Amino acid sequence: MDGEFGNALEAVGPRLRALRKQRETTLSDLSEATGISVSTLSRLESGSRKPTLELLLPLAKAHGVTLDELVDAPPTGDPRVHLRPISRGGMTMLPLTRRAGGIQAYKLIIPATVRRGEPDPQTHEGYEWLYVLNGRLRMILGEHDLVLSPGEAAEFDTRVPHWFGPADDQTVEFLSLFGKQGERAHLRAKPKDAPER
Repeated sequence: MDGEFGNALEAVGPRLRALRKQRETTLSDLSEATGISVSTLSRLESGSRKPTLELLLPLAKAHGVTLDELVDAPPTGDPRVHLRPISRGGMTMLPLTRRAGGIQAYKLIIPATVRRGEPDPQTHEGYEWLYVLNGRLRMILGEHDLVLSPGEAAEFDTRVPHWFGPADDQTVEFLSLFGKQGERAHLRAKPKDAPER
């Protein structure tokens, strides 16, 4: 095994531990998500177990990173970001961020052909910010039934029952920033009178 390859494999353990700590996940939680035993995960993180593709693939998926990022593969020179769309119930979610933890960004596309019947508001932990790009978004948030047009934004605690869909017969596209509970997107602007630094 050449030195560069060996060094890359040795660095996987600390990287796995850092990703898990960043996501505030326990070994038990990760074991449940991946089907890998707690003892194997612990040995991988400590470097006493050699990482294999069979172990790295579910770990990359659980941490929301690519396999290349997990093993710190050398750059290929291709500057493009290769995003993998996720389709659920006719809706397409395009992840715009690729790091574990922190605020996640998505572009969502809901075709007008998706008629999901009666709205069924759901709740979960977190905080979300939306910005409508194209079309009109119908948003049910608690007792509010709103229609957002291009250029309009909304932010809310996702523990409030919510649901999204096209407001009419046009496809709707919007950006979503989502963070764990207590994590919110903040804009920082200096007052007009503030001195330059």
